[in-house]
Amino acid sequence: MNAAYPRPQLKRESWLSLNGPWRFAFDNDLRFRTPREISHWPLTIHVPFAPESAKSGIGDLGFHRACWYEREFDLPDDYRSGRVLLHFGAVDYHARVWVNETKVTEHEGGHTPFSADITFALLPGRRQRVTVWAEDDPQDLEKPRGKQDWRPEPHSIWYPRTTGIWQTVWLESVADIYVDALRWTPDLERWEIAFSAFLAGGPAENLRLSVRLICGAHVLADDSYQVIGGEIHRRIGLADPGVEDYRNEMLWTPERPTLLNAEIKLWRGERLVDTVRSYTALRSISVQRERIVLNSRPYCFRMVLDQGYWPDSLMTAPDDDALKRDVELAKAMGFNGVRKHQKIEDPRYLYWADVLGLVVFEEMPSAYRFTPKSIRRLLREWTEAIARDSSHPCIVIWVPFNESWGVPDMHALPAPRDAVAAFYHLTKTLDPTRLVIGNDGWESSATDIIGIHDYDTNPIHLRVRYGPEVKPQELVDRRWAGGRILTLDGYPHRGQPICLTEFGGIAYVKPDEDREAWGYARCQELDEYEALCCTLLEVVRTTAMFSGFCYTQFADTFQEANGLLFADRTPKIPLERIAAAVCGEPPHVCA
Repeated sequence: MNAAYPRPQLKRESWLSLNGPWRFAFDNDLRFRTPREISHWPLTIHVPFAPESAKSGIGDLGFHRACWYEREFDLPDDYRSGRVLLHFGAVDYHARVWVNETKVTEHEGGHTPFSADITFALLPGRRQRVTVWAEDDPQDLEKPRGKQDWRPEPHSIWYPRTTGIWQTVWLESVADIYVDALRWTPDLERWEIAFSAFLAGGPAENLRLSVRLICGAHVLADDSYQVIGGEIHRRIGLADPGVEDYRNEMLWTPERPTLLNAEIKLWRGERLVDTVRSYTALRSISVQRERIVLNSRPYCFRMVLDQGYWPDSLMTAPDDDALKRDVELAKAMGFNGVRKHQKIEDPRYLYWADVLGLVVFEEMPSAYRFTPKSIRRLLREWTEAIARDSSHPCIVIWVPFNESWGVPDMHALPAPRDAVAAFYHLTKTLDPTRLVIGNDGWESSATDIIGIHDYDTNPIHLRVRYGPEVKPQELVDRRWAGGRILTLDGYPHRGQPICLTEFGGIAYVKPDEDREAWGYARCQELDEYEALCCTLLEVVRTTAMFSGFCYTQFADTFQEANGLLFADRTPKIPLERIAAAVCGEPPHVCA
């Protein structure tokens, strides 16, 4: 992969990627407990690609309970002056890590990062060794797994599994005390940005932190604060431009993604001990009556559902350029946002969405059994995801559950219904600045938005079902396919905005392709496919009831052939034709 800094909102100059070839072994019987027990490494894997992927060099789609990784690395000479941190972007699902046969950390959760201070485990000299064990039971339905299939072969809407390391592994050199985490929270009403910094290491004495905020060539703030108790919590007031046009130029939107660059320095007396670079933005998201408002103005979300998979590398992008290209393609098709479906996406994707201007609905990957264990696992990983991503301006909505996956029988049982409500309120507590869809698709309970999934591919049906003469309460009272209900008893529609958060799903494959093509409908001819897709988009876009919509889907994903793009991101129909249907205007206007 390209040498792109893996954590773009807390960036240092001194870092070293450990991506590349590692020794590798499957451990299906859980025979080994420590690195000392392994004497034979039969395979080589290319990290960060999962062993199921072709890009890893292994491409084994079988059931494997656990696996081991190992490699040596040369520690740069200048890494000896302070602490050395070892970071993992994501390891699916349960990981243990050793450095030079000394255990340094353990983590459970397949989609969120973890780190270890490995200074105490380093040996004299340059050559060091890191070993990783990852357990990921392929048939465990109690863990958050998203679209990873539990059957031997991918079926229906589920895809190949992802075992072990699937995001960047990297080293970082820091001082004895350093900035460990940042959080930015904009407040448009007060025209200020809340800033929090958390330090690690020690001792936390005689410290001050300076924060410099820059917009373009203009310095907005240059402040310094005394550090007390290893943390800083401050509100940075900005000079209000006054004139509305100038205010709008300062705000982040998909159409004008203005970012505020930040430089944070940690000082002990007059000595500089740490420097990190970050960024934030001025942006708000809220609800006013039946409409979603961005920066206090009604805003229609034109979304596309994005699974975040690639044919040869699965959940891991081939490189950073591929992540950037996906954002560019979504915008070229006229969409102003994506719903990342059943995946906590790589921070580099969120970075490009921040930079290029694309809103993101972040959704928790589902478990598929409802037990106390599954809820505990979901809770831990969801809170870690919110902590990791809450400073990204592109994220506007959190989605803890989708289509009642993992929380069945909500209409009849109180426990799963209470679980959804609990996750909704917890998410609002951890991040009160964003909207939350408690359970997207149907069976809404605690939620800021009513999300509807409707895969009827007859445009006339959609026009009638959601036409101007239809009242929202009629949708709530209606029985849907399979006897589903839109809102649960005790949670009546309270005027929340209504969004069609899944529709379309029309499959098309090239005539010379002999493969399964799953979709909610299928077109044999390309002209027929273009006409139906664009007509559905135009009907939904012009439906006044919806505050937003999300077309399924961005790209073909394995047997799901219902993408607007083929799996290699080649458009099925001209991008400008899609853009005209999505926003009713030429692409350069609506993008």
